[in-house]
Amino acid sequence: MIDIQFPQNQGHETLERSVFFISDGTAITAEILGQAVLSQFPITITSYTLPFVTSNNRAEEIKHQINTIYQATQIRPLVFYSIISNEVKNIITSSDGFCLDVVQTLVAPLQEEIGLEPKPELHSTHGLSKKNLNKYDARIAAIDYALAHDDGISLRNLEQAQVIILGVSRCGKTPTSLYLAMQFGIQAANYPFIADDMDNLQLPAALKPFQQKLFGLTISPERLAAIREERRENSRYASLRQCRIELAEVEALFRKNKINYLNTTNYSVEEISAKIIDSMGLKRRIF
Repeated sequence: MIDIQFPQNQGHETLERSVFFISDGTAITAEILGQAVLSQFPITITSYTLPFVTSNNRAEEIKHQINTIYQATQIRPLVFYSIISNEVKNIITSSDGFCLDVVQTLVAPLQEEIGLEPKPELHSTHGLSKKNLNKYDARIAAIDYALAHDDGISLRNLEQAQVIILGVSRCGKTPTSLYLAMQFGIQAANYPFIADDMDNLQLPAALKPFQQKLFGLTISPERLAAIREERRENSRYASLRQCRIELAEVEALFRKNKINYLNTTNYSVEEISAKIIDSMGLKRRIF
């Protein structure tokens, strides 16, 4: 059972909606596509993500939850689903929710264009099927590589890196490296510039042979100070003055060595990663 919360009934102009993401797999596809569509509307959502809905009993339970919300609020829950079984699908779509098949919406016109009958398979997108095995192994290898080359832990095997991310402490190097590995199977190393480097900041000799793989991250001093303050409160490390000094030195180094760099202040890790991939001409492996 899920913990049901009821949005306030504000009639047709309601800005609050209950949203269900339902799938017979991980529900990642339904959630990502649903969230992308919902981001176009100025509404607040209470979301329920329900993976591995493969039995009629489970579907009936979810239908009851959807109907309970509707009966209590008279606001139809929004339901984004991706389900292969017709029986399970029919139970969900017979609920009081506004139901959208996130995959079939695209499959139907594509089928007409290609002229082929689709052959849906359970867990075909995110499952560990034979066709996905090589990609999965590549992703695990990329994650291992990112962890082994985080924050300059190791400068060995840099020839295997597809990108080497540079920047001061807490500018987003580690989460970006891991996101590139987990989402795209890209082998990313990262190297930090610390306060002790600032008196004579230079590009490390070990990185110079790989200049074409280098990409810099920077950030506003104010944002960096706020992030560091959460880690080391009232420290020199987190002071605005220290952040300004470090960022000025590192950005000068990027310009001197003609290293492309990005100010991450207003970007999410997803956006940072996409900009690196685009700038470096890296191949995206979608899993």
